[in-house]
Amino acid sequence: MTSASTAQSASAGRAGSEHAGSTGDATEESGPPPTPDGGGGGVPAIVRRRLATIDARLDVNSWIATAVVVAIAAILRLVGLSYPKGKIFDEIYYARDGWGLVDKGVEWNYKDNGPSYVVHPPLGKWLIGLGEWAFGYSDAEHNISVPGHLMTTAPEFGWRFGAALAGIVSVLLLVRIGRRLFRSTTLGCAAGLLLALDGFHLVLSRTALLDIFLLLFVLAAFGALVLDRDARRRRWSRALDAGLDPTAPGRAGRPAGGWRNWPWWRLAAGVLLGLACAVKWSALYFLPAFALLALLWEVGVRRSAGVRRPWRDALLDELPWLVLAGVLMVVAYVATWSGWLLTDDGYYRLAARYPNVPGLSDTPIIGALNNLWEYHKAAYGFHKQLDDPHKYQSWPWQWLLLGRPVAFHWSGEGACGAPSCASEILLLGTPLLWWSFLPALFGAAWIGLARRDWRAGAILLCVAAGLLPWFWFAFDGRTMFSFYAAPALPFLVLAVVYVLGAIVTPATDGARAPATGEAAAAGEDEVAERRLVGGVIVGAYVLLVALCFAYFYPIFVGKVLPYAEWSARMWLDGRWI
Repeated sequence: MTSASTAQSASAGRAGSEHAGSTGDATEESGPPPTPDGGGGGVPAIVRRRLATIDARLDVNSWIATAVVVAIAAILRLVGLSYPKGKIFDEIYYARDGWGLVDKGVEWNYKDNGPSYVVHPPLGKWLIGLGEWAFGYSDAEHNISVPGHLMTTAPEFGWRFGAALAGIVSVLLLVRIGRRLFRSTTLGCAAGLLLALDGFHLVLSRTALLDIFLLLFVLAAFGALVLDRDARRRRWSRALDAGLDPTAPGRAGRPAGGWRNWPWWRLAAGVLLGLACAVKWSALYFLPAFALLALLWEVGVRRSAGVRRPWRDALLDELPWLVLAGVLMVVAYVATWSGWLLTDDGYYRLAARYPNVPGLSDTPIIGALNNLWEYHKAAYGFHKQLDDPHKYQSWPWQWLLLGRPVAFHWSGEGACGAPSCASEILLLGTPLLWWSFLPALFGAAWIGLARRDWRAGAILLCVAAGLLPWFWFAFDGRTMFSFYAAPALPFLVLAVVYVLGAIVTPATDGARAPATGEAAAAGEDEVAERRLVGGVIVGAYVLLVALCFAYFYPIFVGKVLPYAEWSARMWLDGRWI
């Protein structure tokens, strides 16, 4: 294939990839395409379409649109961040633990002047602590008042800043991931905007809890996998352009190797998933889902390229890389415990300090790792027996229905111009958006099966990884809360946007030859009309979500309201109060 024809085909692929709501390449893994001619005499158009990825060059307009969405998210998360005063809900634990990590290298009990026994890994608390280091920390109960190293603000701003930043970055990531998945800047921005306007995400972004960090790293790991998929498809496409015969045996039928062609993004996904586990262990539920996605996408690219045995070749070629990604995940996780490993102050760190705890050792290096393992066993035992009833506990089947949100803050004080007032921060998803999740999941499953679309499968698999394991624990009576659903939230939003994209445009069949003449003109008119109608529907939906968010905004940020106005927002008063 000549360089001119290659450039022409690539340009055509880019032109088709930016249609708003495009679901092109949906059939990329529906079966092997025709084999390229005799080892490189030319690559059929169907193969090129199936291997196409979104244009990787800098698209200024897409980044301007992204910046607008991220700016909206930032304003909502940073303005008034220091209100309410004091520690709310579980900030009483995590804000202190964060400062202990910065001050001592481990979580610290300032009341007893010794290490704290904690049951979650340290990374999320490190990120909270870095905000306290930057903007200051204060704890009147323990007579602690430390100015910030960057600037001194209200201490609440310091311990909440890390969560706010994580929420903002997660919106940015979802915009770019959505754009790459749907080949549409419009739909990518819609995904980010819906996440930015979700009350559940907003409250977690304005509170020093761990779950927003868990959401961030899980989403980042998924984004790295999507980038890995695109990089691997480009690698195969370049190899076919250069004359690769995918039917040849052994290395002759594979693209060139070398360190430049390593699956760097897949390895990065392993590191990011390790960091997610270093926030909360529940990130482990995504490990089999992500490994399966990586393997299926490798099978898909080989099938699209015309490899004779795509499953066998994918397993042989990619299993070592998946194992290496798993090793990097473990290394990243252990590295976040460096404060515990490199000091002698951590809980269970030295056997001599805990003579009544069997299994501890003071052997250099090996002893530290052994004691860390014993600490993990003790923490796991705590989680396994966590069944104490709680006022705001809920079951997984209630979460998407907003059956029992969590009140983070309540006060009946303040001036509101009425005889009685109310101020509440309620961990409640924007109702219109959250009540769209179940229909969107069914819609994504239906459309994905009908179109054999890999994107629907990826989204649904990640939703399952984030939600289904909790159904198993529910049968053991474990105490659970709605914020356990946090890492599934971006994928639920993607399911909604996937269905919105299907409304905007019909499916495209990569195997069908393009129409010509009057048929082509009629088809273009039909598509344009559908996009217009679909665009109106999508715009109306996003607008309604925004209005719903604005109505509930006061109870997301704790604004003081007349009691009657607060009560009017308790739509499910038996469940939301």
